Formats: sequence, structure tokens, C-alpha cells
Amino acid sequence: MASLNTTRNADRPDDMYQMLIDAHEGKTKAESDAFNARLILTLMNHIGDSEVIAQALAVAEG
Repeated sequence: MASLNTTRNADRPDDMYQMLIDAHEGKTKAESDAFNARLILTLMNHIGDSEVIAQALAVAEG
């Protein structure tokens, strides 16, 4: 069974966060929401493991 890595794993987290912020610049709320949906689906496809996705959803739910 695969498991979700919840420990810090980003090589440059501040830069990654800034990329996300920059990607939203100039977008309306609807455009940002659609962008987030596409990004999430793209990353889910990259992960490709439904067990890991389920774990991530549970973590995000709080």
C-alpha cells in the first residue's frame, strides 16, 4: 500500500508558492477556480495512485 508523504518534500517551497501566486495573477475568481481544478487534476494524474489521492483528500479535509 502506498502512503502519502506529509513531511516537507519541496526543494524550494517559497519559489513554488510564488509560482502558484503568479499563476493566478490577473485571473477572475472563476478563472482561478478553474485553474485550480485543472492543476489538481493534473497533479492527481501525475500521482496516479488512488490510495494516495484518498489520503491526500483526507488530510486536506482536516
